[in-house]
Amino acid sequence: MKNTISFLLLLLCIACGEKKTDNKMVDKKTSDNVKMMTLDPGHFHAALVQKKMYPQVDSTIYLFAPDGPEVQDFLNKINSYNSREEAPTAWKVEKYLGDDYLEKMIADKPGNVMIVAGKNSKKIDYVLEAVKAGLNVYADKPLVINPEGFKKLQQAFEVAEKNGVLIYDIMTERFESTTLMQKTFSGLPEVFGELVDGTPEEPAISKESVHHFFKYVSGQPLVRPAWFFDVNEEGEGIVDVTTHLVDLVQWEAFSEQIIDTNNIEMITAKRWPTILTTDEFQKVTGLDGYPDYLKKDITDDKLNVFCNGEMVYKINGKHAKVSVIWNYQAPEGTGDTHYSIMRGTKSDLIIKQGEKEGYKPTLYISPKQQDGFEELLNTAIEGEITAQFPGTTKEKMEDGNYKINIPDSFKIGHEAHFGQVTENYLKYLEAGQLPSWEVPNMISKYYTTTKAYELAKKD
Repeated sequence: MKNTISFLLLLLCIACGEKKTDNKMVDKKTSDNVKMMTLDPGHFHAALVQKKMYPQVDSTIYLFAPDGPEVQDFLNKINSYNSREEAPTAWKVEKYLGDDYLEKMIADKPGNVMIVAGKNSKKIDYVLEAVKAGLNVYADKPLVINPEGFKKLQQAFEVAEKNGVLIYDIMTERFESTTLMQKTFSGLPEVFGELVDGTPEEPAISKESVHHFFKYVSGQPLVRPAWFFDVNEEGEGIVDVTTHLVDLVQWEAFSEQIIDTNNIEMITAKRWPTILTTDEFQKVTGLDGYPDYLKKDITDDKLNVFCNGEMVYKINGKHAKVSVIWNYQAPEGTGDTHYSIMRGTKSDLIIKQGEKEGYKPTLYISPKQQDGFEELLNTAIEGEITAQFPGTTKEKMEDGNYKINIPDSFKIGHEAHFGQVTENYLKYLEAGQLPSWEVPNMISKYYTTTKAYELAKKD
């Protein structure tokens, strides 16, 4: 950040006619401005940030981690990106492996941005230590998994502001094309109207995602560490994947508005386990048996993972529902799925990803009345929608709803979204600040998930 600020000040001096005798900064390439340090990469998302190169980022990754299979998996993925035939990357890795990896990173500070994706139980402590040391943070979700962590997060944001550094969590789902389209249509009153208030039984906005423990990443079967199944380390489902969904509720329904925690009211919340057999656990972890720390969750030789959760809450007077479900493995030809509905006074905006859609997210618009609606929809598509998503068309269905056909060029996939979020973050780093609503809304987001956790644990 200091290099970036110095560079901007230099440009200002030049614009004002001030003579600068030291030309080093003039010749300095932007690739030197951001140096990334990856800390304890226990989740494959850490590697996905490096699936592409960025002109602002130095090509050397500084890695600090405990030795073991997780860091080796990270290194293998970086190597695969460097050696692929199409658009290979050119990352170099300077690594330090040892139990004092955090202390070593803080002492050496070879970079100015810490990337962290791994054990969620440790993440907020990593974040807090990083901002205390004057480092920017780029972190996989969730930043916190319990109320104690939320208090530390509030402290971390205060320290970050004092030290002039940024904390940002990686919200990839904002870049999914059907979600972007749903958000865009919700901002068109002639088509959507206004978001209704909703009820607990029929919320104004609902989001549900279904995930799977066994999947393929970058073409290879994903091997998950055993701690991933320990809710004390990974966090329960109601505070993990729901982070994305709560974020989307805020981002779509209240675009660029600051959300106060006082305007969030938790109504109901529940949790339940996914039960894995010994064979299923072995297949996804590669281990022969359960480690001791998972025995607390074993009944009749089966592992109970409390990775499923649901919450109903009010936000700015609107009812919202968020739920996450984890299965062991998706049927062949399918994958993780997403369902979402935004209810408007003129139409509902619905994302489905089932068999009918070929398990690909698809946006439908369901008008509340047909008279004149198609003309209004045509005008919207030809104007605002085409400006953002050229080539988009509509298709009227037999039930009177409209299917929105988004060109394949906008459907780049989950892994590629990491590059898009990173490019956004780099712009914020260059500016030296986040949008005014991002920090308060991150606080509100984790307030929501941890309040749901508290309520679900009471039942």
